[in-house]
Amino acid sequence: MLKLLKKIVTACTFTEKVKPGVNDNLEVVGKQCRKLIKRHFAGSLAIRQVDAGSCNGCELEIHALNNVFYNLERFGIHFVASPRHADMLLVTGPVTKHMEAALKTTYDATPKPKIVVAVGNCAINGGEFGKSYAIRGGVSEVIPVDVVIRGCPPTPLDMLQGILLAIGKKSSTH
Repeated sequence: MLKLLKKIVTACTFTEKVKPGVNDNLEVVGKQCRKLIKRHFAGSLAIRQVDAGSCNGCELEIHALNNVFYNLERFGIHFVASPRHADMLLVTGPVTKHMEAALKTTYDATPKPKIVVAVGNCAINGGEFGKSYAIRGGVSEVIPVDVVIRGCPPTPLDMLQGILLAIGKKSSTH
């Protein structure tokens, strides 16, 4: 046990240093988000992410939003397990026929005023998958969409900017 502890203490750290200026845009967008969230969402924006049939590329970028580099929680944004606790639905992928009913149920369970964001080209118009016997197409074919975030997949910063746009739009209408 002592051998292992000594090895842990003496081991080098192999993480890279963050280059100056890399996350300046992230900080600016994050602070704008935090300001709107404090004003219109009582300090906390709850997001329910829904995979409507994606390839999981967008999900990997959404997971990056929660890592230590982007650290979405510091801006007052967190993900929830239930749509009943959500202010926003972040929907990825083209809507498959098997997920259509689940997406509608999730949308109906989300309290008003609800915000829906379509993440990635597939969620916008079906992307590579288009429409077929198994796919309805984009999210707007099934539920109303407030904001779209383009990309295949969009970067975490693009997603944060899309979230800012969505809460800005929603807060200006209420």
